[in-house]
Amino acid sequence: MIKLKQKHTAFFVLLDYASASIAWITFFVYRRYFIDAFATQGYSMPVANDQNLYVGLVFVPVYWLTLYYLSGSYSDIWRRSRIKEISNTFLLSVMGVTVLFFLLLLDDQVSSYKDYYYTYVFLLILHFGITAFCRLSIATYIKKQILKGAIGFPTIIVGYNEKARAFINEMSDRSSSQGYLLKGYVLAETDNSVNHAGISCLGTYEELPDLIEKEGIEEVILAIESTRHMDIIRVNNLLEGMRINLKIIPDIYDLMSGSVKMQNIMGTALIEIKHEVMPQWQKVLKRAIDLAASLLMLILFMPLFLILALAVKISSPGLMFFKQIRIGMHGKPFYIYKFRTMYEDAESEGPALSSKNDNRITAVGKVLRKYRLDELPQFYNVLIGDMSLVGPRPERKYFIDQIVQVAPHYKQLHRVRPGITSWGQVKYGYAENVDQMVERLKFDILYIENMSIAVDFRILLYTIKIIIQGSGK
Repeated sequence: MIKLKQKHTAFFVLLDYASASIAWITFFVYRRYFIDAFATQGYSMPVANDQNLYVGLVFVPVYWLTLYYLSGSYSDIWRRSRIKEISNTFLLSVMGVTVLFFLLLLDDQVSSYKDYYYTYVFLLILHFGITAFCRLSIATYIKKQILKGAIGFPTIIVGYNEKARAFINEMSDRSSSQGYLLKGYVLAETDNSVNHAGISCLGTYEELPDLIEKEGIEEVILAIESTRHMDIIRVNNLLEGMRINLKIIPDIYDLMSGSVKMQNIMGTALIEIKHEVMPQWQKVLKRAIDLAASLLMLILFMPLFLILALAVKISSPGLMFFKQIRIGMHGKPFYIYKFRTMYEDAESEGPALSSKNDNRITAVGKVLRKYRLDELPQFYNVLIGDMSLVGPRPERKYFIDQIVQVAPHYKQLHRVRPGITSWGQVKYGYAENVDQMVERLKFDILYIENMSIAVDFRILLYTIKIIIQGSGK
């Protein structure tokens, strides 16, 4: 299935490239013979001899493919609604043509300003029409393949109750199929083992990671009552970092609360637990900002780095920098770097969080912590991709193991890169014990659920305010 999906995606990209090329050639001919000011006076140059045509054929289609990629058009073409596909294509066409018009076409010599309107409208209609037709054709083909059962999404149901039985029966009706290829079900914590005609029990929910790898599962449907929060959290944590779609079969209370958003008129209503925290274009922009800002900070503040490193060295014996293993995105360990703020062998008796009056902290260290200057070397972590400017603060596995005993949803923080600063850090500051870590957790969860470039900038501004005021704790 994965190879077939990749093949369809490649064909989708190829059609977009061909559509953009055909639209550009056709537009170029129209512009040359009907819009160009010289053409209206009978002095038009043959299109084939115009170098601008070939330069455009190199760069314009690549421009469109980049725009489509940043918008997420190629993320999962099998699940895309045809109506949504057309509306998204129209919006991207308006956006893309507007940029092309101001960059490439506004300086054309024309006999009347009305020709600019004709140029814009003709290119928009032409590009949208060709692209939409090609996309609609392949989307219709994919939909027919899904209805025939030739392609689809290998699916496992978690839990076995009336919800699960109703879902299984509905999925047997091909006319309303959304492509779920049911492989079986696994038992939730409070379920009893039972068998259903046509679908088998594959084990318990703890076996999900192995089953997902073995069966190539893409969809996990939770037939668990939405009030059983801990069961849902356990499954969600278990599947953290796995590339699957997690959905919940809702009850009447979920429907009335507005939690359910219809994705398909003929399909089953499900609550989708989204693991994509940001649109594709914002993810790319966030990483670009991280790279640019970290590189700039490392270059501009190099003299300050040298001064602080020297101050740390003079204040007490030991290394200038401190490194420690922390847990990052998808549970991957990495070394975090800081200026050393404690005496050497500060944790000779085992891992321990610092407190306000911690006698392990040096005199220079207290100043560094107050103004968050000890965090400056982490711009290197940002540069190499271990961290971001903004994101939940990374913790040690020793403390994570304690936190998840009280708050299993802590592992949701591993959905994103950890950051130098965070909403939890701004609102709460450094935690002195596990209870405070759990208290700070709600701010980081709230950040992930509202993650955007705009929110990042607000957090950065508040962080700068804290640094200037020296009000960090």
